[in-house]
Amino acid sequence: MTSFASFTRLSSVRERLKRLPRTVLKPFRTSVQFRVMFTAIAIGLIALVALSAFLSTSIRNGLFEQRVDEILVESARSISETQTKLSSSSATTTSQVQQTMNDVLLALQTSGTSGRDVFLWKSLNNTSDMRVLDLSTAPELGSLITPEMRQITANETKRQHWQSVEIPTADGSAPGIVAGTIIEAPAVGPFEVYFLYSLAPQQETLHFLQGIVGLAGVGLIAVLAAITFAVTRQVIQPVQQASKVAERIADGHLDERLEARGEDEVARLAGSFNEMASSLQIQIDQLAELSAVQRRFVSDVSHELRTPLTTVRMAAEMIYEGRDEYSPTIKRSSELLQTQLDRFEDLLADLLEISRFDAGAAVLDAEARDLTEVMSRVIDNAIPLAEKKNVWLSADFGDESSRADFDPVRVERILRNLLVNAIEHAEGNPVEVVIRGNKTAVAVVVRDHGIGMDREQVTRVFDRFWRADPARARTTGGTGLGLAIAREDAHLHGGWLEVWSRPSVGSVFRLTLPRRAGITLNESPLDLEPQQQDEEAVVQGASTQDMHGPAAVPQFVTPHQHEGDELPQGASPAVPEPTPEGKHE
Repeated sequence: MTSFASFTRLSSVRERLKRLPRTVLKPFRTSVQFRVMFTAIAIGLIALVALSAFLSTSIRNGLFEQRVDEILVESARSISETQTKLSSSSATTTSQVQQTMNDVLLALQTSGTSGRDVFLWKSLNNTSDMRVLDLSTAPELGSLITPEMRQITANETKRQHWQSVEIPTADGSAPGIVAGTIIEAPAVGPFEVYFLYSLAPQQETLHFLQGIVGLAGVGLIAVLAAITFAVTRQVIQPVQQASKVAERIADGHLDERLEARGEDEVARLAGSFNEMASSLQIQIDQLAELSAVQRRFVSDVSHELRTPLTTVRMAAEMIYEGRDEYSPTIKRSSELLQTQLDRFEDLLADLLEISRFDAGAAVLDAEARDLTEVMSRVIDNAIPLAEKKNVWLSADFGDESSRADFDPVRVERILRNLLVNAIEHAEGNPVEVVIRGNKTAVAVVVRDHGIGMDREQVTRVFDRFWRADPARARTTGGTGLGLAIAREDAHLHGGWLEVWSRPSVGSVFRLTLPRRAGITLNESPLDLEPQQQDEEAVVQGASTQDMHGPAAVPQFVTPHQHEGDELPQGASPAVPEPTPEGKHE
């Protein structure tokens, strides 16, 4: 349990770390004002840091160089005065020389800047036998004077030498300067004189100035942020208002307009936007009126043609029933007239149905039914056409229940249209029907292994009056509205009607319906793309292959019978009864 809990926590931490970059970058993607402010502040901050570094370096170098010059001048003056006193001294014995050096140490410490320490050490090059003690005001700091500096000072007696040092203090350390030179003591010879100066006051001055620059920088950044916010707000606010108005217009509120104030660029933009919205409203109103007129025209014409069509139908049937009494020419004409009247009636029925969908007057008469029963009836009615086309039809209804709430008339019309289309375009190859269900939906897949369609044809397959091959004969008398009505019927149920196809491979149509009214579909019980091995079996031997197209085709079970297999005794190919709907219309 402990290891599992640790793994769970680790996974949670990893997920949060993965989401962290997206969370951090979200303001950059969603807010132009934030991006502009961030960019302005970032540039200002970079410029401020660079300027602060330049000023700090310049001030530090200036304070340091000025103090070094002062130290060198002061130490040179002190050395000159001391050398004058030593030159006039009459000390000859060790005690006299020692006392003289003590006096010199005290004079050097008090004559200069307060706080400096003095070191009087016998020179490294001094060969005198007189034992005079080394003196200093701060013996504990003697280690700051390096042997290298002592060597240079002893060898170059005519110059002053200095170096930067770090002086230990109670609070840590402070910068300092050590300046050294040589003086000649009476009777004993050359002595090294070193002055140790603390630069703590200059360091405090530098820190004070850096603090002032930092505060000024923070103030400048705040002012820059406020200016950027104010400027961007004046531009972003009208854009946000335009976005809200555009969304309202997109939702159908065509009378929404922007408020134009002033005569600047933003005001002119608002005016142009309002003119565009007005023009769109006028055009949309005109299109809506034209669409209403067209729908009314189709509906009126369809209804008005009913009466003369009934009269013509009665006369045609009388001629058709007595066709055997006429000459062969008139007999053939009566048969053609009867066939075309059937198609004309089907076309009128489809036009009326389409007009109901366009007008929003289509009514769904749903009831709890078993989808397999409807599909079985459609298959039984398809047997004559299957025999004529020599198409073997296999059906796999699965073991799970396929009961759902749907309009049996509309769903049977959809399935009949899909099955007839599949048989019409199967080119003698098998047609497969699969039904599956899950907790929220039931689905039917109808697949043929016929001529198929390319990408452009797939995108237009549900268009009204469209045919994949205009030169292809309609043996079932389609009107060109079958698939358009089928999709509208599917949408009326809150379902999906989808298609996948490839040239020389075949086509797949999938109908997915919710089990209960009000359920929103998120997935289908059947896949829309066949398994790889199934697809390879179909493609094998095809003359052309077009591997593009919609990425969707269902997964099928192995058909019970394939093209070329002999039919069992007493069995016949299955196909629905001819319908007005044609293939891929």
